[in-house]
Amino acid sequence: MKYTYTFYDVFNPEARKLFWSQVRDSIYVKGVNAWWLDASEPEMMNSQTAELLVKHANPTFLGPGYKYVNAYPLYNSMAVYNGQREEDSSTRVFILTRSAFPGMQKYASTTWSGDVVATWQVFRDQIPAGLNFVLSGMPYWTTDIGGFFAWYEGNNENEEYRELFTRWFQFGTFCPLFRVHGSNIAREMWLFGDESYKIQLQFDKLRYALMPYIYSVAAKVTSDDYTMMRPLVMDFTSDAKVLNIGDQFMFGPSILVNPVTRYKATERKLYLPSCNGWYDFWTGAWNEGGIEITAKAPLSSIPLYVKAGSIIPFGPNIQYTGEKPNDPILLRVYTGGDAEFTLYDDEGTNYNCEKGAYSKILIKWNEATKQLAFAEREGEYKNMPTQRRFDIVFVTKNTPKGYLSYPEVEKSVKYEGKLLVVSK
Repeated sequence: MKYTYTFYDVFNPEARKLFWSQVRDSIYVKGVNAWWLDASEPEMMNSQTAELLVKHANPTFLGPGYKYVNAYPLYNSMAVYNGQREEDSSTRVFILTRSAFPGMQKYASTTWSGDVVATWQVFRDQIPAGLNFVLSGMPYWTTDIGGFFAWYEGNNENEEYRELFTRWFQFGTFCPLFRVHGSNIAREMWLFGDESYKIQLQFDKLRYALMPYIYSVAAKVTSDDYTMMRPLVMDFTSDAKVLNIGDQFMFGPSILVNPVTRYKATERKLYLPSCNGWYDFWTGAWNEGGIEITAKAPLSSIPLYVKAGSIIPFGPNIQYTGEKPNDPILLRVYTGGDAEFTLYDDEGTNYNCEKGAYSKILIKWNEATKQLAFAEREGEYKNMPTQRRFDIVFVTKNTPKGYLSYPEVEKSVKYEGKLLVVSK
């Protein structure tokens, strides 16, 4: 008996063109230009249909279906990416896809962990799952914050689910893509009670404040084969104690994230990798590296630490990325070791950056001379600000200055694209 399946032969170039033409003519022309490619495995409704595909699938353009089906999401993303770029390269392609295959990052694809269930154990499992995913070479990964399926009596008025959702939201703030999604329970942040709403709002604002840092790190992903979410083994290769840590990670080069994944937990044990030291993000208190500590973790926060010898740029309070320019930039310089950070910017939503339309500003801290140097700006783009203001805060071992506890600016400088050196 010969069996057929209902999904298209994605490996056939002409089939991919046909698929894109249908997407274009029915959706793209109406202004939609970001794509949620759900069920891109392709989806098998049960084990029987999956078995039929493996054993009896019609030959694909490349060969037997059972041999090539795992690459299906790669070619499906390719169809949309190439189709949109050929149609109009003035807007960047964005694809969210439920399944992945090596090479997906070439096609503007972000993968999420699928229709996970809202339990504490499943939440815990997301962290090592994401870390292993990015170790495979694909940098953009995320989850359904709060779990896709959630079965709690009282829904978002349930005390335990409110806490689970809040903790998941805090973790999601430091995933490459920050998103809430799920079925059967409404997920707007104001529907979880006043306490949870205030906490979520604080972390939402933090995510946007970090946008200059995040966008610059994203540029490193594209240009330097970097990854935003980083298992500790990637940055602390000489510290054997980090080899099997699956519930802590670096967000970019500087921020150590320690999610809280236990119900009613108000503290957690964590390891501070061996380096020049760590600063508590919230308070600015200094800790030595290479030690295990028990950190306070009230529901309102999770333990975050910044590596000594770091520069982190923060932008103004915004509600969406294009609301206003990133000016002034607040630079927090975490002393204790030499540091550098390349601040990247471009036109934001097009591909002119591929033609050199971008700017980079290399910023270096010299621990010995106590000087902060802004190198000559590299590159330019349309409507680039010719002047920028940098407000500077120096965080030292003896002067703790946390993100919330020390808003005062120590120095403010005007940068005009030329070498600028600031002494502490």
